[in-house]
Amino acid sequence: MITASDLELRAGSRVLLSGATLRVQPGDRIGLVGRNGAGKTTTLRSLAGVGEPYGGEVRATGPVGYLPQDPREGDLTVLARDRVLSARGLDDLLRQMEKTQSAMAELADDAARDRAIARYGRLEERFADLGGYAAESEAGRICANLGLPDRVLGQPLGTLSGGQRRRVELARILFAASGDSGGNAGTTLLLDEPTNHLDADSIAWLRSFLLAHEGGLVVISHDTALIEAVVNKVWLLDATRGELDVYNMGWVKYQQARADDEARRRRERANAEKKAGALQAQAAKMGAKATKAVAAKQMARRAQAMLDGLDEQRVEDKVAHIRFPAPAACGRVPMTAAGLSKTYGSLEVFTGVDLAVDRGSRVVILGLNGAGKTTLLRILAGAEHPDTGQVVAGHGLRTGYFAQEHDTLEMDRTVWENARSAAPDTGEQQLRTLLGAFLFTGEQLDQPAGTLSGGERTRLALAGLVSSAANVLLLDEPTNNLDPASREKVLDALRRFEGAVVLVTHDPGAVEALEPERVILLPDGTEDHFSAEHLELVELA
Repeated sequence: MITASDLELRAGSRVLLSGATLRVQPGDRIGLVGRNGAGKTTTLRSLAGVGEPYGGEVRATGPVGYLPQDPREGDLTVLARDRVLSARGLDDLLRQMEKTQSAMAELADDAARDRAIARYGRLEERFADLGGYAAESEAGRICANLGLPDRVLGQPLGTLSGGQRRRVELARILFAASGDSGGNAGTTLLLDEPTNHLDADSIAWLRSFLLAHEGGLVVISHDTALIEAVVNKVWLLDATRGELDVYNMGWVKYQQARADDEARRRRERANAEKKAGALQAQAAKMGAKATKAVAAKQMARRAQAMLDGLDEQRVEDKVAHIRFPAPAACGRVPMTAAGLSKTYGSLEVFTGVDLAVDRGSRVVILGLNGAGKTTLLRILAGAEHPDTGQVVAGHGLRTGYFAQEHDTLEMDRTVWENARSAAPDTGEQQLRTLLGAFLFTGEQLDQPAGTLSGGERTRLALAGLVSSAANVLLLDEPTNNLDPASREKVLDALRRFEGAVVLVTHDPGAVEALEPERVILLPDGTEDHFSAEHLELVELA
């Protein structure tokens, strides 16, 4: 269980949450919602004990499994399988058992061999207490359900894509919380956008896992289908008021309650304004007569009291205004690629990829998780080198690259410094106006990018693209972490963009907005005309 008392959270001097008392108990499946930048990620970090709150106290009794949006830390030389098993300490035990087993076979001295046998027995007993080989099998099953096959589990973390590393962390957390083979089913799960980088089958499996989980759960997700299916409580973080509203109901009933509440507020305000207006008009008439002045003042005070007693009007959430400028002039084929291949160790990711990006064309890259979609986009962007083949820039090529893990942002630099780096030739006032359109103003310009939420990082990276006047956009999951209103703005900007786009996404809505002409299927690198059949593959890819 997690309890937070008198919790206060801030971003700079901006109050995100004040005086909140929160409790997560076994069986609670809580959806934490609010617009981008409201403080959802900050709240989850504080509940996980990762970030210190500005004020108040957070206490956890029992194990906590926290999935951050951007799990970049840790030893990248560790094998993915060992990282998952480390959730229960099985990785270290297996290594010790293998080492001891080798010693048992090699030692000639009887006494030394007996000691090694005794040590192996103790290790095996400890291994059995933690679930033993059944637990190892359970870890493999969880990984497979999250789209992590054996060949990926045998690779060091540093060779995996950002999406694969994130799935490894999710597998590690769920393995620790799985009660099937020695895990702690009472673990409180704190999951920040857990469906990012998952295909449709993995999302369906995750949904069933969370529904069956016995411990507490707080989840941030823009996957409304997951929220609707899983949560039994909703926490609404209101950025305008700096308060958190608790709804002890599921998602569908919550939405209806919100709609009913908003309708009630409008009715009450309209009725009160009508009555107050009549009183104020009557007071104005009576006030002209000295004998009626006292009564007129009483009427005016009563009218004002009626208005003061109304609930606050909800302020509409601000949404970033995203519009890509006219692309820089370029030749008929601004980018071509021939014979691209990429291998990590003995693992061949893809081979023989040929691509010609015509001026204003629309291309989607499809493939199962791990097929190399992100790697191919990074090669096209010049962020990574192919093993064979080359990317050739045509006349006037100007690329804009959006990385799914926000690799184009420097996390230790401020919002302003990142924007200035992306648009060095843009005038200061023009750049401030641009950032304001993306909802970055005032003190937030001095905020380090590493402290932004996932949605805010997405907005900052998109602001850099808008300032670039690129004629070829390379977009890797551009709608991840965005609230529904912001997502629609991004999709509308894609529809209107006159330049070329090469897109990687699990979001069918993004593909429909792009209206692609061609598709590249990985790992074979096959090129085809885009059709409705390909759209069905998007969620599965």
